[in-house]
Amino acid sequence: MLNFLIVILISYLLGAIPFAYIMTRLLTGKDVREHGSGNVGATNAGRLLGFKYGFLVALLDVLKAILAVSIARSLLSPELARYYLLIAASFVIIGHNWSVFLRFMGGKGVATTCGVIFTLFPLGFIIFFIIWLIVLLLSRYVSLASIISGACLPLIIYFLKGDIYDLIFALIFALLIILRHRTNIIRLLNKTEDKIRWPLINRKGDL
Repeated sequence: MLNFLIVILISYLLGAIPFAYIMTRLLTGKDVREHGSGNVGATNAGRLLGFKYGFLVALLDVLKAILAVSIARSLLSPELARYYLLIAASFVIIGHNWSVFLRFMGGKGVATTCGVIFTLFPLGFIIFFIIWLIVLLLSRYVSLASIISGACLPLIIYFLKGDIYDLIFALIFALLIILRHRTNIIRLLNKTEDKIRWPLINRKGDL
């Protein structure tokens, strides 16, 4: 049980590392929370820094989740039920969304969720990403792509024949993504949500 609590703490603290905030501070001196959508995530960082750095932030958010789940796997006993690993994976997303380093502000958890899915359900990640990319290309709304792919996650896990715990946590991950996009949903309904523009490379302010 002590190992499990340690894993929970490690997962949360890794998730809580705010790469969007750090990168924006280092490169511009600005606080990402005070610009664009105010979200501490890759898309908003990209608005300030351009596609290249926005992509780097997304990659780092994915990698911290992969690292957290890998550490959990190495520290948790194989005899423990799978849901212990899923709980640990949840905490890296919780850490990203509500970072102790930013007074419990944070991002929307999409890239971090991608890292969790990639590690636990590799085929599920591929399907998730394809759905996200198709919606993005058709709509040019990053938020809509994230919401729809997130909503599809439980169905993806169901059709991949995940067990009941996999399905429950897929539902939790989906709900977290959708709830964190509440303001985006309102803007989408009001037709005031920002679209991305092509090409993305070397652009600032419109990712």
